[in-house]
Parts: sequence; structure tokens; C-alpha cells
Amino acid sequence: MENNRLLIAFYGDDFTGSTDALEFLSRSGIKTVLFIESPSTEQLARYPGLQAIGVAGKSRTLSPVEMEEALKPAFNALQKLNPRHVHYKVCSTFDSSPAIGSIGKAIDIGISVFKTAMVPLLAAAPHLGRYVLFGNLFARMGIGSEGEIYRLDRHPSMRNHPITPADESDIRLHLGKQTAKNIGLFNILELHKYQDQAFEPDFSAHEIVLFDALAEEELKSIGELIDGQADDVHTVFSAGSSAIEMALGNYWQETGIVQEQKEWKSIKASGPVLVASGSCSSVTAGQIRYALNHGFTELAIDTVMLATQVADNDLSTETGFIKTAAEQYAQKAIGLINEGKYLLIHTSLGNDDPRVSATDKIFRDKGFGKAATAQLYGQLLGLITRLTAEKTDLKRIIIAGGDTSSYAARAMGVEAVEMIAPLSPGAPLCRAYAPGSAVDGLQVVFKGGQVGKEEFFNINLI
Repeated sequence: MENNRLLIAFYGDDFTGSTDALEFLSRSGIKTVLFIESPSTEQLARYPGLQAIGVAGKSRTLSPVEMEEALKPAFNALQKLNPRHVHYKVCSTFDSSPAIGSIGKAIDIGISVFKTAMVPLLAAAPHLGRYVLFGNLFARMGIGSEGEIYRLDRHPSMRNHPITPADESDIRLHLGKQTAKNIGLFNILELHKYQDQAFEPDFSAHEIVLFDALAEEELKSIGELIDGQADDVHTVFSAGSSAIEMALGNYWQETGIVQEQKEWKSIKASGPVLVASGSCSSVTAGQIRYALNHGFTELAIDTVMLATQVADNDLSTETGFIKTAAEQYAQKAIGLINEGKYLLIHTSLGNDDPRVSATDKIFRDKGFGKAATAQLYGQLLGLITRLTAEKTDLKRIIIAGGDTSSYAARAMGVEAVEMIAPLSPGAPLCRAYAPGSAVDGLQVVFKGGQVGKEEFFNINLI
């Protein structure tokens, strides 16, 4: 393997999922930086010693036509970097549909660019409470929690996801609605046989192969199988959760390709903290309630008022009302933070918050799809955060909501992030690189809706 060749480049379908992958590569001892857009070779040169990179996309909220426009050039840019692996990173609960965030469409594009004979597919992430058994996905209630485990189509939160509700637990059937590619399964029994007898599996009959996984110790074997598809010339294209990074990282550690895992120390917030939540998840709602009962002050966004001001087919940040609203909320936020408050800004307190249904109705009447809320809230929360950072001594920013985070990060002016400490599985503490923005150099966390225990927002506060 070339010493200066990137081991892996991943493209995340949203920001929070991308920081999840960033964490597990970093924990494996692999020097990794996560970018907002596919980086040029000149940008990479500013980050010496890189072994892996990520690109935090927003394809989870895009239509297939929009995905073609976004992913084709992004994948072509990654191909020019010639990494050993390129991974299309998706949420561990496989959030997608034929109309929004189609994972099948992303795989079709990836195959056309990278010419991979077989696309490894790994949805299971035991370290996050996600398991695949005989092709069916099971998920714990919450990530980094002790919640109950449900089959995905019976999961209390995922079956009620506001954009892509889970109605099928068999990944092959779910993905089969999104791509015409042939999907095979390397089931748990075959995996255990491989671990015991080390045979050479024949994947030639399938264009996509889904791997079962139930325990973390199985991931190393899956990593060996995936890495075995690569060579010194070609790039292997894969799709799935951050278990791809953990599987490859564990295998590379065993083979000596990467060094031993780095020792990470927790870092406390040494000053003001701002949480901005655009999540409708019941998990996040519980975390918000806990935070408000343990020292945080809330600032509730009037999403209904905002929705009524949206012009048809116009959600640009250049629209005056979004800027005006951000400035008004930022003034309130600045005042509260300067009073010494820990501040939590939110657009809902769960999917049953009256603001959610009322806003959805207004958007439907105006002809917007459900994903429009992610763009509106993400841009608004990002602008509020950036403006607040300019006039306060903020130390830590937490953005909650997988669908909103990509828009928020861009509105904050973030170019890239790098992990600096663990916080909760799937949501590491990072340093923001945001040239020209007051967010530059601050501690940032991007948290998916399902991530974290009840006390997540209060972790490591002084």
C-alpha cells in the first residue's frame, strides 16, 4: 500500500452522521479531518499527516435528481484523491426512501464513478445499539443509552420519523425500492463460519452485499472481507453506518497498517454553552427536558410564524426574513448568555409538539416537501449561532438534529472539523475550522436526533 495514499475517504449524508464516522476513525488512531465540501489537494496540504478525510454532505434531505447533481461531482472529486476506500456513510437507522435521501440512488452513482464490482453494505453498528440479523435491522432506543431494542419498523421513534418513517426492517427489501441492483446477504451464520474456518466467500453473484453483525468483535472480520476487495490501484466503494470505519479500523490495527488507538481525555466546557436543536426526535426531546431542569434556559423558536413568512419556493439565506429573524433571536441569545446562562434554542419538543404539525401544514399548503423544514431551521439556527458567537465568549456549541445540521454548519461558516475529545458515542467533541467566522476554533458538537443519554447536553459542564 502506498504510504501517502489515503486509507479512506467518506461522504456523509448528513453532518451528524459524518462526525460519527470521524469519531471512530480518530479513535482507531487514524488522523482524520471532516470537510464541508470535497477538499482540493491544496486544502489537504494545510492538514499534514492526514490518513483519512470525510465530507459532510446533506444528501439525506435531497431528491434523487438533486442527489445526482450533488453526489456525482463529489464522488469524482474523491476519486481524484485515489483513496483505498470511499464510503457513503448513512445513518445507522438507514433513514431513506425512494423520494428522499435514497441510499440506493447513492450506490448507483457510486458504482458508476468507482466501478466497484461489489459494494459492501454494513448497516449494523453494535457500538451504537444497531444490529442486523438475517438482513433485518434492530435499533436500541437512543444511541449511547440503555433503551429497549426494537425491530426498526416497530421502533417508537424511527417509525414516526418526520421525513423517512421506517416501515420495513429488512434492509434488502427497503433498499430494493431504491435501486435495481442485485442485493445479497452474508448472514450471521456465514460470518461465524468465516471466523472459524477462514474460507474465501464468493460475492460475484451480487452487486451489493449486506453483512449481518450482532457484536463488536464481528466487525474486524467484516473489515478484513471489505479490505480484501481493495488493491493498490482501485478504490473500493462501500455504503453503510460508521461500522464501516470501525470494521476497517479494527482490521488495520491488527495488521499494523495503523498505530494503536490514541488515549483521549475528556474536556470540560470552560465558559458559555449554546445548544441549538432542530430535532423532532423523542430522544432529543427528553434531553431538552432534562437540560431545562438542570440549569439551561430555553429560547423557543416560533416556527409557525417563520413558515407563514416563507415565500413559495424560496428558502435561501438571502431571503430577508430569515436574516431578520436570526438577528432578532441572536439579540435575545446574546443577552441571556451575557447574563451567564447556559442557553438551549429549540424548534420543537418532540414530534408531538404543536409547532411541528402546524408548520408542516403551512409548508404543504405552499407546496414544499417535508425536507424544507430542515433547510429553514438549519439555516436559521446556524445564523443565530454565528451571530451570537460574534458578541459573546462562547466556548461550546452543540447542534442537534441530523437533517438540520448540514445547513447549520454551512450557515456558521464551518470549513472543517477535527475530533478533540470523546463526549458520547456518535457525537464527539470537535474543533471548528471556520475561516472568517467567530465560530473558528470553538468547541462544536453535531448530534443526531437519536444520539445520547438523557443528560447529553449537560456532559462535562463546569
